[in-house]
Amino acid sequence: MLEGTPYVAYLYGYPHKTAYRPLTPALPLEDVWAKERRDALFLYLHVPFCEMRCGFCNLFTAAGPREDVVAAWLAALKREARRVKDALGPSTFARAAIGGGTPTLLDVAGLETVFDLAAELGVDPRDVPMSVEVSPETVDADKVALLKARGVDRVSMGVQSFLEAEVAAVKRPQKTAQVEATLDLLRSAGFPTLNLDLIYGIEGQTVETFQHSLEAALRYAPEELYLYPLYVRPLTFLGKKSRAWDDLRLSLYRTGRDFLLARGYTQVSMRMFRAAHAPAARGAVYRCQEDGMVGLGVGARSYAGAVHYSSEYAVASREVRGIIQAYVERDAASFGEVRYGFVLDAAEQRHRHLVLSLLAEGVDPGVYRQRFGTEAKADFPMLAELEAHGLARDVDGVFQLTAAGVERSDLIGPWLDSEAVRARMAEYAWR
Repeated sequence: MLEGTPYVAYLYGYPHKTAYRPLTPALPLEDVWAKERRDALFLYLHVPFCEMRCGFCNLFTAAGPREDVVAAWLAALKREARRVKDALGPSTFARAAIGGGTPTLLDVAGLETVFDLAAELGVDPRDVPMSVEVSPETVDADKVALLKARGVDRVSMGVQSFLEAEVAAVKRPQKTAQVEATLDLLRSAGFPTLNLDLIYGIEGQTVETFQHSLEAALRYAPEELYLYPLYVRPLTFLGKKSRAWDDLRLSLYRTGRDFLLARGYTQVSMRMFRAAHAPAARGAVYRCQEDGMVGLGVGARSYAGAVHYSSEYAVASREVRGIIQAYVERDAASFGEVRYGFVLDAAEQRHRHLVLSLLAEGVDPGVYRQRFGTEAKADFPMLAELEAHGLARDVDGVFQLTAAGVERSDLIGPWLDSEAVRARMAEYAWR
């Protein structure tokens, strides 16, 4: 595998959503959460709409929705949120995010509704850190004022590139002047954390043009920057083009990494870089390995200990719209059932802990031992292979990826999938 591409798959959760299947019989929502700690949850609200669909995008989103569809979705979101609140009982949230899709495609009234639902569950962004995704095409002064008034402390925008020819190559009709005006607006509002996303590996992109985008991004002093390698997935616009996409990505990654490290940013993961001036985390501590995630909205995922669940997943426009339609037709009682997901047995919970830890801060053998009663290196002999290849090593008692390992995170993560998860993913029929 090391002789091939380092870009196998982006592993941001375990198991991947293509390993999810219908749960028969459906699980009562109260039972799913009954044994889980609910004192430091993450609330995620998913808005499944965008103004347009980028050529690389395989997120669960529908472009250009009709107003009546958005209104019906908001009504269903209310039914779901209130049913979930009843099932959770007394709960405390440590973090929250509104993502998508593009949340700021909603009008001001729609955004107010989403914030009001979060408040019903006990999330006030003035007390609980909250992040919201925005786009240059959909955010304006009124929506920024709303986000600010509600207490949002982090806004994230996918710029991808500051060169119009490059964003056009990934089917994104974006004007750089509009991006810059939006960034000026966001910065003037004084959000504590601004995150920008850039993509490397775009057709026609070079080391020089990527560095141009990096320099343009730093003019706005973002507290966080995410550098994403271009992935071309089934059923996307780019996925239908007969072309190889592995040119230059590794050299572009190294360019971006070295550029940001030289300017005082700290590398948190393969993708994430944090500025020295970024504010310290506030609020209660959220531990992704131990604390649950409550996902609201069609397309959102929830993590309740051994049960991970969501709506069904699709990429093709007709399929996505069909899943959204099924969601808006659900009554309150149906939101009390978990119908689609993955139940993690003890072995899969070990896999999840190992993978998510290794790709972030590293595997602490003491934490692993305390949680599972066994030794990580005994449970996973492949860790020795990573060490033998110079991809990981012990640092102050924590088993961490080396620089060579970090840049191969998208190879190492899938390599650590269990056989059962790998088999399910291979069987998945993209739709």
